[in-house]
Amino acid sequence: MSRLVLVLGDQLSRSIAALRAADRATDTVVMAEVMGEAGSVGHHPQKIVLIFAAMRKFAAALAGDGWRVAYARLDDPSNSQTLTGELVRRAAATGATGVLATHPGEWRVLADLQALPLPVTVLPDDRYLCAQADFDAWAAGRKALRMEFFYREMRRKTGLMMEGDRPAGGQWNYDHDNRAPAAPDLFRQGPLRTPPDDVTEAVLDLVAARFPSNFGRLRPFGWATDRAGALAVWEHFVTHHLPQFGTTQDAMLAGDPVLHHATISPYLNLGLLEPLELCTRVEAEWRAGRVPINAAEGFIRQIIGWREFLRGIWGREGPDYTARNALGHGRALPAMYWGAETRMACMASVIGQTRDLAYAHHIQRLMVTGNFALLAGVDPAQVHRWYLEVYADALEWVEAPNVIGMSQFADGGVVASKPYVSAGAYIRRMSDYCGGCAYRVRDRTGPKACPFNLLYWHFLDRHRGRFARNPRMAQMIRAWERMEAGHRAAVIADAERFLRQMEAGATV
Repeated sequence: MSRLVLVLGDQLSRSIAALRAADRATDTVVMAEVMGEAGSVGHHPQKIVLIFAAMRKFAAALAGDGWRVAYARLDDPSNSQTLTGELVRRAAATGATGVLATHPGEWRVLADLQALPLPVTVLPDDRYLCAQADFDAWAAGRKALRMEFFYREMRRKTGLMMEGDRPAGGQWNYDHDNRAPAAPDLFRQGPLRTPPDDVTEAVLDLVAARFPSNFGRLRPFGWATDRAGALAVWEHFVTHHLPQFGTTQDAMLAGDPVLHHATISPYLNLGLLEPLELCTRVEAEWRAGRVPINAAEGFIRQIIGWREFLRGIWGREGPDYTARNALGHGRALPAMYWGAETRMACMASVIGQTRDLAYAHHIQRLMVTGNFALLAGVDPAQVHRWYLEVYADALEWVEAPNVIGMSQFADGGVVASKPYVSAGAYIRRMSDYCGGCAYRVRDRTGPKACPFNLLYWHFLDRHRGRFARNPRMAQMIRAWERMEAGHRAAVIADAERFLRQMEAGATV
C-alpha cells in the first residue's frame, strides 16, 4: 500500500509531521506550483518567487534524501493547477490509496483537502511551540485572551530567559525600553541580500511572464530561497543588528526601511528556520553578554509570545474569522494602497517600500497603513486581503489575526484590548516621515492638518458609545468631549471633507 505525502509551500521542513509519518520506501511526496494557490489573491511577485524557488530546492533536497518526489512546476502542461487536482492525478499515476497531510495554515486549503475523493489523514502541525489543544485549554474559561499572560506561560514552558521560577532580570517584559526613535546612520549595516542563483532566476522569469500585473516590483530580488541562505541572513542579523534590535524596534525612517529588524519572518513562516533554534540562540547571546536584556527579551517575545498566540487565535476562532467586522466599517481601500499618488509622506514611504521589497516591519504595518485604514473606516476584509497579498511573510494563520484582530479591531477585542489608533503625534515621535510631508502634523484643523489628527478624533467620535467604558480609551473620549463645541464641529467637518475626497479618488 502506498500513500501520497502532501508538502505545501509553507511546510519546507524535513521534520514536518506528514514526512515523519510517511514511509520513504513506499510513499510519494507531492509538491505543486499551482495557479489555484498562486492566484488565490494577487500575491506580490517577490512572494511568489520566494515560495516557488524554495519549494523547488526543498523538493530537490528530499529527492537527495531518497524520497520519491512528484513535483509539478507551474508551466508543466500536465499541471491541473489545483492542489486537489494534482493529488488526484498523482494517485492515478501511482496507485496510492490515501493522502498524508500536515494541517495547512489556511482554512480554504483544509476544506479542499477534506473534499478529496481519497482518504486524507491531516496531522497537527507541530512546528509550533504551543499545540492547538494546549492553547485551547489555556484559553478556556478566560474572560479575555491577552498575549502577555500567554507569553508568561510560554516562558515557563520553554525555560527561555528564566531564573528558576522567575523571569531573568526580574521583569517579564522590557517593552518600555524598546520605544526609542532612530536617527539616520550611514554606517548601519543593511540586511543581508542574497543574489538569485540559477533556480531562482528561472522562477523570476516564470513569475514575470505569468503575473505581470500583480502589485509589487519583481526585481531586484534579494530573498534567500533555501535553509542555508536563511541561516546566513539570520547570522548576519545576530552579528550586526540583534544588540540594537530592541531599543529602536518601533522606530521608522524613510531612508532606512529595515533598521535593526531581522527580516527572517518569511523564512520562519515557510519552515526554513525553526522558532526554538532562533530563541535559544538569542538567549545564548544575552547570557554571553553580547546582547542587552531588552533586545533579547523583545525578540523572544515576538516569537514565543505574539507568533504562538496568533497561531492559537487563528485555530480557535475558525474559518469565519476573516469575515468579522465588529465596527461596521465599509469604505473601499484607497487607491494609494496600490501605489496611487498621495501627499501623506508616511503612507507613501511605507507603501513604496512594500511595493519594492514585499516588506515592512510591524510598526509600519500597525501604526501607519493599519492605523490609517482603521481610522478611515475601511472594510476590514479589504484590508486583510491587501496585507495577505503584499507581504512576503503573509500567510493566513498569522496575517489574519494580526490584521482582523490587532490592526483593525474587527474581531471586537479577541486579540487586542483596545483599537490601536493614534493621531499624527505618534508618527512624528517615532519617525522622520513628517518633516517632508505636505500636511502639518501639529495642525488639528484646516486644509493642511495631518489626516491622522482629523481621522483620530473622527474615529473616537463615531465610536464613543462603544469605547466610553473601555479603560484604555475612556480618557481620550472624555478629552474629546471636553473640547469646545465649535472646535469639535470643525474637526468633524474637516475629517468628513477629507474622507469624501478620498472616496472620490482625489489625491489625498
